[in-house]
Amino acid sequence: MIPRQKSSQDILFFLIYFFGFSACTNQIKPSIQKPNIILVVSDDHGSDALGCYGNPAIQTPNLDNFGAEGIRFNNAYCTSASCTASRSVILTGRYGHATGSYGHAHLYHHFSTYDNVVSLPVMLEKAGYMTARIGKYHVAPEKVYFFKKVIDANDRNPVEMAVKCKEVLNSKEPFFLYFCTGDPHRWDVAGVKTQAWDKPNSFGNKKEGIPGGKTIDYNPKDVIVPDFLPDTKECREELAQYYQSVSRVDQGFGKLMDLLRESGKQDNTIVIYISDNGVAFPGAKTTAYEPGLKLPCLIKNPFINSRGIINNAKISWVDLTPTILDMAGIDFDKNQFHGRSFKNILGIENPDGWNMIFASHTFHEVTMYYPMRVCIDKNFKLIWNIAWRLDYPFASDLWASSTWQDIYRNKREYYGKRKVNDYLFRPEFELYDLDADPSETDNLADNAEYCNVLDKMKTKIREFQKNTSDPWLIVNEYNAERQNN
Repeated sequence: MIPRQKSSQDILFFLIYFFGFSACTNQIKPSIQKPNIILVVSDDHGSDALGCYGNPAIQTPNLDNFGAEGIRFNNAYCTSASCTASRSVILTGRYGHATGSYGHAHLYHHFSTYDNVVSLPVMLEKAGYMTARIGKYHVAPEKVYFFKKVIDANDRNPVEMAVKCKEVLNSKEPFFLYFCTGDPHRWDVAGVKTQAWDKPNSFGNKKEGIPGGKTIDYNPKDVIVPDFLPDTKECREELAQYYQSVSRVDQGFGKLMDLLRESGKQDNTIVIYISDNGVAFPGAKTTAYEPGLKLPCLIKNPFINSRGIINNAKISWVDLTPTILDMAGIDFDKNQFHGRSFKNILGIENPDGWNMIFASHTFHEVTMYYPMRVCIDKNFKLIWNIAWRLDYPFASDLWASSTWQDIYRNKREYYGKRKVNDYLFRPEFELYDLDADPSETDNLADNAEYCNVLDKMKTKIREFQKNTSDPWLIVNEYNAERQNN
């Protein structure tokens, strides 16, 4: 059979069909493409040092604008105010006591997540995402927390970090970028030990500043001293250094958002900003008090109308992995996580059923054994200090801080609103009404009027321990057996 020659009409029909189909394809592609996701995790940044959370003294214009354009959570909590322990929860959706991530992974601490745990980047890569990380890692082992691309950069220069992410932002594949600054963490402990006790920690600041960034100096007289800290010369000097480091984070975040816009992918990219735990001062980091656990959480989701939303739901970092998977449209077994997705309540100011969170701390440094379990239910908060007969342990950098050394060397009675003795020696139970006592200084655990509240909160913690395979449940069971005999 002789093939028929194509007529001009045939060719015209083909061209109309081809380009028409291509146009339709281009129109529907964005709606079926997986969203890109950027998770920014700063290091030891409390909500005390952000303009959008009410601090008028600090300059954080990029994060403030980002918060105004998206969603600001007022009740977002980490599960442990310690770096590795918190980051493991962020990337697994499971409490550290169930994964073996009890404390620091680096150096001599050696805490490591169990090999059979499946992390967020691994799940995202399996679903077709290009996964990349830059900056502070601080989890182990790498085969559990595997990222396809590792970008080398100075984590004390967030602007440099942002620039080095250009390739990821321009990826043809949907991407998950895990962007972790080393700021505003205190500077290395070795450096602190060699300086005079009354000199402020540098918080990574350098006189020459950072390439590509602008140094923003703060006068110690102008900083806002939170009520859990002492209003002293030493504390103000350290807060001024902390502010400078936070402003560096803000500049890096702003640069990253500029590059995202230049890539043309801002309308298909979900961006989340959080910190791993509270500010690195005694009374916050490593504690179960609000300044250690309650943190900034800013989210911009271009797929929903959420400009300027203030969300009062109590969410936890254990919720992040299921939420990100949900945002990415990836099916998962809800039972494999201790947290739950908050994707569907993003744009709701006061959603129902989001009034309770739990926290679980066991170690910071390996020498700092002090397990605490926490329940916050509406306005009441219970801290169970399991090892309450021990002195409360200090992280080495917090102990060396001029803020603490001034209190210690001068034998001052108070540290902020709390007596020094009460900070060093904790009762077994601490019960607070956060509405009436946001500073957590009036312990209601021994108040007969609150015995029913205390009992209910203790029951909630026991249920939490059972539901999350907490090895320290044995302490509860032992106490119950002892009381019955």
